Amino acid sequence: MNTITFDIDADGIATLTIDVPGQSMNVIGPDFLADMDAAITRIASEEGIKGAVIASGKGSGFMAGMDLKYFGATLATSDGERPAPSAIFDKLFVLNALFRRLETSGKPIACAIEGTCVGGGFELALACHRRFVGDSSKTQLGLPEILIGLFPGGGGSQRLPRLIGVQAALMYMLQGKLFRPAEAAMLKAVDQVVPQGTAVEAARAWVKANPTANTQPWDVKGFKVPGGAGGFNPAFVQTMAGALPMTLKQTQRNMNAPIALLSAVYEGITLPMDRAIRIESKYFAKVAADPQASNMIRTLFVNKQAAERGARRPKDQPKAATTKLAMLGAGMMGAGIATVAAQAGIEVVLFDRDLAYAEKGKAHVEAVLKKRLGKGMTPEKLEATLARVTPTTDYAALAGADFVIEAVFEDVSIKAEVTKQVEAVLGADTIFGSNTSTLPITKLAQAWTRPENFIGVHFFSPVEKMPLVEIILGEKTGPAAIAKALDFVAQIKKTPIVVHDSRGFYTSRSFGTYVQEGAELVGEGVNPALIENAGKQLGMPTGPLAVSDEVSIELGWKIISAAKKELGDAYVPQGSDDIMVKMVEAGRLGRKNGKGWYDYPEGAKKHLSPALGEMFPRAAEQPDVEAVKERLLYRQLIECARCFEEGVLETPEDGDIGAIFGWGFAPYTGGPFSHMDTVGIAHVVAVLDRLAAEHGPRFAPTQQLRDMAASGGLFYRPAPIQAAA
Repeated sequence: MNTITFDIDADGIATLTIDVPGQSMNVIGPDFLADMDAAITRIASEEGIKGAVIASGKGSGFMAGMDLKYFGATLATSDGERPAPSAIFDKLFVLNALFRRLETSGKPIACAIEGTCVGGGFELALACHRRFVGDSSKTQLGLPEILIGLFPGGGGSQRLPRLIGVQAALMYMLQGKLFRPAEAAMLKAVDQVVPQGTAVEAARAWVKANPTANTQPWDVKGFKVPGGAGGFNPAFVQTMAGALPMTLKQTQRNMNAPIALLSAVYEGITLPMDRAIRIESKYFAKVAADPQASNMIRTLFVNKQAAERGARRPKDQPKAATTKLAMLGAGMMGAGIATVAAQAGIEVVLFDRDLAYAEKGKAHVEAVLKKRLGKGMTPEKLEATLARVTPTTDYAALAGADFVIEAVFEDVSIKAEVTKQVEAVLGADTIFGSNTSTLPITKLAQAWTRPENFIGVHFFSPVEKMPLVEIILGEKTGPAAIAKALDFVAQIKKTPIVVHDSRGFYTSRSFGTYVQEGAELVGEGVNPALIENAGKQLGMPTGPLAVSDEVSIELGWKIISAAKKELGDAYVPQGSDDIMVKMVEAGRLGRKNGKGWYDYPEGAKKHLSPALGEMFPRAAEQPDVEAVKERLLYRQLIECARCFEEGVLETPEDGDIGAIFGWGFAPYTGGPFSHMDTVGIAHVVAVLDRLAAEHGPRFAPTQQLRDMAASGGLFYRPAPIQAAA
């Protein structure tokens, strides 16, 4: 066996220690499946084996889910085409059949979980007769597959509801929510929490003491699902009746996996397990056969992990961890960056022009940490973390910092002055990062004597919650600066993308088109409620007008004004420019002053402002929602494509990750480039040509897109998930 060590002790108890070679975490692949199949055969057939304990040989945890390379292979034939759903079913049912053999082997099987146990790993645990978990605050258990476009396909959708009840199981599975050990035990998803490091010992003792405990509860005649199940059970009917509309509302009918999960649970919960797991695999195969699943897996899991592991990091650069950060600017962004840096163990000097502002920034750090008390944060950790942050107004206090991040006012001259003051203290050999969201890095780097050590480090608000950091390379940015920035992002456990310099870079530039198109539609007399609903139905987290209010209409106007001033005659005006000016002149600046596209009455829910009807009279004929969705979508797609053609983006992977994690681009698509590949580049070009003819050149396809359409090209080659894995 390559992945499992099989040992039998003097009491006849077999210990199966899983250690998949070449993997930091145990995953399920063809070798593991073959080894587990052989191990189950031995357990079932050898009289000398009285029972078994399954454990992990890795310190990283028990087991994660499916090896994505193997999973990708099940979704393609030798010629690269997708097999029929029936063929996918046969391949995917192997895991379900294997776990069913395990729980019906006739011997008691206990699972000893130390560390992370999720996805297929947790489904393996559910197929055991007893589950012991080491008590560690870092341990997480559960079935998060829904977050990457799948649902539990190794029996999890059938076993978890039979253990903890349908309502609780659906809540966790539909949200991809994970358990901590005590929570899992309280819900009876696991049987016992034991001191960390003793799970194997406890599991062996149980097997020895319970030689006949070889049957799962659901295989015992008269078993009843906790809380009830079936069409004649009122609680079950109420749960399912509420779950479907709630799920449709939350997913806007865009996601395949949640509906398939509900169907699998509804149909399978009252059937014998042998039939129930076939129901599960039927729906799982249907979900897996759709490109949505492979697109989401590629971007939200495979490529995200690759980015976090340094896919874009220069290979010839030594590790460059940050020990002392000079954080310039203690406003919302600066204080947020200081928070995540201090939590990562980095000393932070929080500089601002006024000590009151600097101390307010540190107070923000304290407030964020206090909200985490009892959630992995202790008073001692809070005190130690807060002690790493030093507010100051003295540039001399920055001495010794090995990395600088600037987050002062978005003005080139102000940033240049601060940059020069810092260089006088630290010297130009220090790596300097700017958190600007729109100003060209190449221009800002002119204030630093060694521009090769200047780089953009664009965070998103709120920093503590938003996972993405956009690394921007100026024309002269060197590999040492890239390595330093990416190593810092890794330290604070964020996801990086690397892009080249451009006004607005990639994320701000492309996200801005969503807001701009929303404004264009208002200016054309389209009902604002229709625009907002279309944005949400498209899969965006909120409508373009609501998000415009949140980021500030005034800020958008200032960015436009700065671009006009900077570019002069080269500036290409947009129809939305005049609309933004009209809003600002009317004093409608956004949420910050209580009125923008929405009104924000004190103590009441926000609502679209009636004033919009007076400022922008409604057109007599309104477009249908699909037409509005199409414009909002394709305006973003073409800007992303332009960024790729212009070299702002080097890879579609960065484009998809940046879109989903940066501005919330419809996650079910896998990102703009995955979506264009899926619907076909020729189709994209045809739609863009039509929209350009109807609404103007902002929709005009790039030459690269036309060339790709003519040649049958794709952004990802050859098979999406295999190429990414």
